[in-house]
Amino acid sequence: MGKEIIKGSEALMRSLIHEGVDCIFGYPGGAIMPVYDSLMDHTDTLHHILVRHEQGAVHAAQGYARTSGRVGTCIVTSGPGATNAITGIGDAMLDSTPLVVITGQVASSLLGSDAFQEIDVVSITQPISKWSYQIRHASDIAWAVARAFYIAGTGRPGPVVLDFAKNAQIEMTEYEPFNIEFIRGYNPWPSISEESVQEAAKIINAARKPFAVVGQGVELAGANAELLALIEKADIPVGRTLLGLSALPSGHPLNKGMLGMHGNLGPNVKTNECDVLIAIGMRFDDRVTGDLKTYAKQAKVIHFDIDPAEIGKNVKPTVAVIGNCKLTLPAVTALVEKNNHREWIDSFIPSEVKEHDLVIHSELYPEQGPITMGEVVSKVTEATRDHAVLVTDVGQNQMIAARYFRFTEPRSVVTSGGLGTMGFGLPAAIGATFGAPDRTVCLFCGDGGLQMTIQELGTILESGAPVKIILLNNSYLGMVRQWQELFFNKRYSCTPMINPDFGKIAEAYNIPSRRLHLREELEDAIREMLTTDGPFLLEVGVVKESNVFPMAPAGQDVSVMMFDC
Repeated sequence: MGKEIIKGSEALMRSLIHEGVDCIFGYPGGAIMPVYDSLMDHTDTLHHILVRHEQGAVHAAQGYARTSGRVGTCIVTSGPGATNAITGIGDAMLDSTPLVVITGQVASSLLGSDAFQEIDVVSITQPISKWSYQIRHASDIAWAVARAFYIAGTGRPGPVVLDFAKNAQIEMTEYEPFNIEFIRGYNPWPSISEESVQEAAKIINAARKPFAVVGQGVELAGANAELLALIEKADIPVGRTLLGLSALPSGHPLNKGMLGMHGNLGPNVKTNECDVLIAIGMRFDDRVTGDLKTYAKQAKVIHFDIDPAEIGKNVKPTVAVIGNCKLTLPAVTALVEKNNHREWIDSFIPSEVKEHDLVIHSELYPEQGPITMGEVVSKVTEATRDHAVLVTDVGQNQMIAARYFRFTEPRSVVTSGGLGTMGFGLPAAIGATFGAPDRTVCLFCGDGGLQMTIQELGTILESGAPVKIILLNNSYLGMVRQWQELFFNKRYSCTPMINPDFGKIAEAYNIPSRRLHLREELEDAIREMLTTDGPFLLEVGVVKESNVFPMAPAGQDVSVMMFDC
């Protein structure tokens, strides 16, 4: 029996199904129309979520990928459809989120002619993707899709772009499923150096003041249990990056909080006091390190990472353990001695007490005045018993949520780290409800970020995505205003905002909502939100000119933190 002859658009559908895709976020248009026509024949297998803007499609796919651990998939058209997706692709690249983004393209015969809605997608996306490829012939579809998913989901994950010429969508081709397990020149699983494993264990065993800084790489590898095994055996305190917050349960006794610019005082101070710094699945981002000239200069550095390009890029390690930390962590743990560092761990207490007295207590338990962002975050995480998925937009809402939301389960944080994309939150939260359908998804956003992608309320209307939206409304672009207050002599240039009636907008999309300013209403409002089936918008009027403290000013010693203005 010969191979089946089918259209290229049908070959794409079958290839996606072969890769296990069950959920696609997208928006149709002229150059991708044959694909959407073929999609009509696979609605029982491929669940398509129609977004309201192509940027939303990519962010939603990110939310799906980050919560499910699978490769997210989205489809958009050519020209403006593709360029609208660029922000999401860049965001996914910086945050190592596995995506396959399929863009429509004009027919091959028209390439280079400035045809209607033609844009050079491959050239634009090559710097911000793991692989960008243009499919010009239907015979290449099965191969290209298999290669795309393999590259996106293996090694250090990231986005892949397939630019799909219209002629290839309508051409007939022989089809059979394609599997890829090896690509020449691409080594996603570096071999583990036994010498580096032994040296890392030796340094850890000799440490008197070890400190682990943990990033999203632990989550991406599914190595949460392996991390626990190492730190509990060697008794190592841990600081987490923004994207690594749920790599370790919030309540674990070795968890000492968040690192970085708006992190906790203890982890930042102890970074510059430890004798061994163990970096696991993190890339020494400038928001974590501050001034590299003063960062952990006293410490021997062990760097666990799957990407050799990260080794020595910002911080030169004493020893690099390259490989998947699902494998490298157990290899080192097997050689590590059971240890006790109680005196060192107790030395974090003064910083914890100082931060609690100067910042945390007043943020979480204010006795008077307007509601604070922190108390809203704390009340929501308390009501969800620390089991919810946290999604944030970008700004003060993001940093406050990161500081005060609590986690018990892996893959519980969806936020824009490297690119810091305002507008990320709402579509990402929609995607998260499909990636983790059995969990409550709580989105914290500001009035600025929400309005950047507010059209995605239409996606919620159509899909029923049960996003619990907590709008922390201070009528400012809060984080920019904070910097203006601290570093620009309180010259609030273009940061005060005149906002619409968000409740009426929610009503227009059939989304229940509640607005409040009184502290006495907060717990009841949260209860109403969480017990309402489906989506809900809870708008809380919060302190207008509050700041997120402590804060390590950009480019300065990360251990020297501000507690007030």
